[in-house]
Amino acid sequence: MREESVARNYAQALLELAQKARDPAGWGTMIADVSAAVQREPTLRRFLESPRVSADEKNVVLAKAFQDRLPRLLVRFLQLLVANRRQMLIPEIAREYMTLLDDVEGRVHADVTVSRLMTADEERALTAPLSRAVGKAVVPHFVVDPSILGGIIVRYGDTLMDGSVRRRLATLRSRLGA
Repeated sequence: MREESVARNYAQALLELAQKARDPAGWGTMIADVSAAVQREPTLRRFLESPRVSADEKNVVLAKAFQDRLPRLLVRFLQLLVANRRQMLIPEIAREYMTLLDDVEGRVHADVTVSRLMTADEERALTAPLSRAVGKAVVPHFVVDPSILGGIIVRYGDTLMDGSVRRRLATLRSRLGA
């Protein structure tokens, strides 16, 4: 099985545990924090990767490190990853978990390209109609690209909505045969 599929399966199991605990968003934050620690801390990463340290020893350390910081079921989930030698998939599992959580909560992340920097009020004013058009709550990730001249370009999933002045001018130019 490809790592992405394996990570998605573990993320789905984790989401089910989080839903039973009635805190999927909180668990998302916790698994993201664990993922960030694995990615950021070379000592932790080497410890988890090391074949010299047995799974049992790793699980004892995980239990001690997280016993007061994470729910018991989440610690057990991490220990299961170690027992199945999947601990290095934690960052991918966290990404898949957040994707699944967004889907469950009716959110979609969109890359929104604008021609100039926008104020917070302008961003909010743009996000509301965009959410209505998409049919889900949109979490925009704004990028400034002056070459679009004006308007916006929105990308989410496999969908592209190009309302840029540059595209409109190109369409007009092709219609005029220039």
